[in-house]
Amino acid sequence: MYPELETMADKNCGEWSCTMYTDKETQWICDQVRSLVQEKTSKTYQEYRAVLFRDQLVAGKNFLFKVRVGDRNYIHVQVYQALPCNGGWLQLSGVQEDKTQEDPLEPISN
Repeated sequence: MYPELETMADKNCGEWSCTMYTDKETQWICDQVRSLVQEKTSKTYQEYRAVLFRDQLVAGKNFLFKVRVGDRNYIHVQVYQALPCNGGWLQLSGVQEDKTQEDPLEPISN
């Protein structure tokens, strides 16, 4: 009847979602850590557009983004978002450079 609810119900806490296209909300999250990403990579990105993402429900939420940073240049950015009851703050968890459009979004281990 409501396949999107069945899909959400089938997802267990701690599992990463499938890869999805970004929307305004996920782009906003990615934008909030842009300066931290630029600091970590020692680069200034003229283009910084999240195109795909995965998420993981934990004691908060992890996001993994594929971000277009140039003509055919991509980076992967991992962000943790605290629960709203804990302030909803964001933390940059990792960055991987030199990615391609075809590279799969795999969780970044620190």
